[in-house]
Amino acid sequence: MKASGRDVRPVAVLAPATCAKKDSHSVRRPPSHVVLGAEKGKNRPVTKNRVSARLSAIAESATLAVDAKAKALKAAGRPVIGFGAGEPDFPTPDYIVEAAIRAASDPVNHRYSPAAGLPVLREAISAKTKRDAGYDVPASQILVTNGGKQAVYQAFAAVVDEGDEVILPAPYWTTYPEAIALAGGVPVEVFAGPQQDYIPTVEQLEAARTERTKALLLCSPSNPTGAVWSPEQLEAVGNWALEHGVWVITDEIYEHLVYDDTPTGAILNLVPELADTTIVLNGVAKTFAMTGWRVGWMMGPSDVIKAATNLQSHLTSNVCNVAQRAAVAAVTGDLDAVDGMRRAFDRRRLIMVDMLSQIDGFSVPVPKGAFYAYPSVAGVLGKTIRGRTPQTSSELADLILDEVEVAVVPGEAFGPSGYLRLSYALSDDDLIEGVSRIQKLIAEAE
Repeated sequence: MKASGRDVRPVAVLAPATCAKKDSHSVRRPPSHVVLGAEKGKNRPVTKNRVSARLSAIAESATLAVDAKAKALKAAGRPVIGFGAGEPDFPTPDYIVEAAIRAASDPVNHRYSPAAGLPVLREAISAKTKRDAGYDVPASQILVTNGGKQAVYQAFAAVVDEGDEVILPAPYWTTYPEAIALAGGVPVEVFAGPQQDYIPTVEQLEAARTERTKALLLCSPSNPTGAVWSPEQLEAVGNWALEHGVWVITDEIYEHLVYDDTPTGAILNLVPELADTTIVLNGVAKTFAMTGWRVGWMMGPSDVIKAATNLQSHLTSNVCNVAQRAAVAAVTGDLDAVDGMRRAFDRRRLIMVDMLSQIDGFSVPVPKGAFYAYPSVAGVLGKTIRGRTPQTSSELADLILDEVEVAVVPGEAFGPSGYLRLSYALSDDDLIEGVSRIQKLIAEAE
């Protein structure tokens, strides 16, 4: 066709004819672009797979799958009790909801906002970090994300190149290895069992380090184990990372859920020299019972946050403005509501540990944070229960769901087999009923 005296070849991207009149405009096409109007069967790229290898390799979130299955069975009228959900069972505090209602009525929140987050929220997160963690971070080095998971992925995407290794203490949250792999990295698992309270030593980390090691992932308090790293452990790991030039990506989303006056700390407060090679992940989901609001954040060096912001500007743009306004109310308010939820979790924690410890074949380290128990079930595997002999924790979890309608997450979702994760973020009555069913079932083991 002709336009402005120039021959213009039709391309795959359809555009108004007026676009063709802009001589300075050029259209970038991949080498295998399809020319519209070409003879049928010619110039067509060969597609072998309908779904890309990158996405086909991603495993489904095991925790969400267990929770979804439990909810589906319950909706069908089955008396299922689910221990799979990693979310508080409390409603979001009223003052946060009221802030969102006001925000929804304000037209300023009906428009796009900066991809990095509302300036007022970034400033509030900066102040909250100083208050809770004890160190300074400029608002310019904070990126507000669509929940903590986006922060996790973008952190790895920002610093991990193809083939880089990321040391991943196990047991680990099920999303970490998938995010590392999506970024082109290689997760290197370092397992620490219950005899170590699920916390690896510096010597174990050093044994896993190679010339390809780029980063270390920390999560304290831990999902799935509830383990809490002590200030001494964090400082030792921080100094090791600093000595060897290893980046630290630290997930601190359970920071306010610590029990028994267990001492802990923020790694950047303990080893401030790490600031140039550390990314901190956090959010409002766990602390303020806001899992559905989808507001998280990442903090780090300016160049890393800039790169992650560029990615987010193309991926999702800004987080929902109404949710961001709610998050402002959350992080600037007092922690009275949070303390109330923490006390309830603490009570349930003690009940669950006591009841699980009564099961022959279960070994239950006392969790010091988050809202999970992570018993070893090695003493049950290989025994026959109602005609079935589970050899793995996955098989045991299936048996428990089938026989007594209790949903738990098997250890395979978090690393080695031989463990179960049970969340105590559910009502006291459901907790007691659910663990009682497991007790009675395992008592039948032969």
